[in-house]
Amino acid sequence: MTDDSHETRDRGDGAASASTGASGSGDSDEAGTSDTDEPIFAAAEYADGSITYPPHPVSRDGAERVGTVDLREYTAEVVTWTTATATPPGVRQPNHLAIVAFDVDGEDVRALGQLTTDGVEIGDEVEPVYAAELRDPEAGIREPASQEWDGFRFRPVED
Repeated sequence: MTDDSHETRDRGDGAASASTGASGSGDSDEAGTSDTDEPIFAAAEYADGSITYPPHPVSRDGAERVGTVDLREYTAEVVTWTTATATPPGVRQPNHLAIVAFDVDGEDVRALGQLTTDGVEIGDEVEPVYAAELRDPEAGIREPASQEWDGFRFRPVED
């Protein structure tokens, strides 16, 4: 049995998706929004202490999901990055992407997402920032109302 309140969306644009799933921790409400009405950047916390992004109903080892961690409360380190120059319809070109690693209470939590700039190097510290529109809803073949267009990008942390 799955719990649909913990779904994430894969849009194919390489962006970290916003979560509208129920929250088990932090200052988020049951709709998955924070006190600022901005969606949370949800990772799942499990009974065995593991944390994963994107969230799943059970952990890699089969432990039950017990909560949600809002990754907006953490910074991450760039593990690797690339620039896509041939992008799907409606996705900015060039599209700068990175795999980043969050350290959440000793757990390594990785995410793939767009960068806000091209001036990022391996090892740089970044923070997730909400973007209301990661791609143009009018581009492509799907009806704009048929999917979500928001999510998170990673912005370099200023020293």
